[in-house]
Amino acid sequence: MKKALPLTLLAAGVLLATGAWAQSAKPPKAEPDMQKVLDAMASLKPKPIEKLTPAEARKQPTPADAVKKVMGEMGKSTAPEAGVTVKTMTIGSGAASFPVHIYTPEGKGPFPVMVYYHGGGFVIADTKVYDATPRALAKMANAIMVAVDYRQAPEHPFPAAPNDAFTAYQWTIDHAREFNGDPTRVAVGGESAGGNLATVVSMMARDRKVALPVHQLLVYPVVDNDMNRPSYKRNANAKPLNKAMMAWFFKHYGGDPANPYALPMKAASLKGLPPATVVTAEIDPLLSEGKAYAERLQQDGVPVSYKEYSGVTHEFFGMGAVVPKAKEAEQFAAEALKKAFAAK
Repeated sequence: MKKALPLTLLAAGVLLATGAWAQSAKPPKAEPDMQKVLDAMASLKPKPIEKLTPAEARKQPTPADAVKKVMGEMGKSTAPEAGVTVKTMTIGSGAASFPVHIYTPEGKGPFPVMVYYHGGGFVIADTKVYDATPRALAKMANAIMVAVDYRQAPEHPFPAAPNDAFTAYQWTIDHAREFNGDPTRVAVGGESAGGNLATVVSMMARDRKVALPVHQLLVYPVVDNDMNRPSYKRNANAKPLNKAMMAWFFKHYGGDPANPYALPMKAASLKGLPPATVVTAEIDPLLSEGKAYAERLQQDGVPVSYKEYSGVTHEFFGMGAVVPKAKEAEQFAAEALKKAFAAK
């Protein structure tokens, strides 16, 4: 595989310096298209999630709702983009069962597959909220996306989510042929909490000596609980994700913070994990840890492609219908997946 470029040279739109950028008291400014989504989100009057119960938080407007509002204002159809079919199944057993949604692009197949894990801090949201991402990646990467609605905290605290995520990965390998997938070309990926689960599944596969994913796509992944990192300080009050919300998510998720299956940055070694693509956003508390995790992967011999997108926030990925930088990020991820699938 092509040798990864130094991480600092791959930042998109901004060169990551030695940390001096974090000293400014003025928060980053969203670029105009991103700001439209933030304004739409504000108009929906969401309540501060960190002040709500999980049940209340799950009923709040989402960034996906804001995107639909902007699309409506632009005269765009809010119907799901054509060219992808979706089939829902339930896997697991008994109280540990959960749904998966299989997004299949047009074409003959058999297709490569990515197991996709949605965001939401392990507590809120589902595949429906994040539908735009697996739908876009299925088309762009010409691959099947198996999107997982893993069980959520606090009703199902750690390690329920990573256990479900790994169950879904193994199930995908075992059953890929049944839905026109190629079991020898299976990647994992996700956003935020889902990025955490994607890299944790990669760790579990390595540690349990089962077939490794061919690639891991980590979009602003939650990998640490260090809230003193520069981006946590600079984006403490950012929208749609802030420092208080992350503390709320960690509180409800539970688990041992020293366990690398909860927080991958705590792992003694990342050696032997699959090649990774890491995407981060400038206006995001998770920026610093995403970049640091990419650097650790690279230090431990894992090939990494990394890009930071300036002027956009947490949750921007998947907003390609209204935010051009999101479309760029989706294409960057899709190209990495296609290369990984082609290498098998």
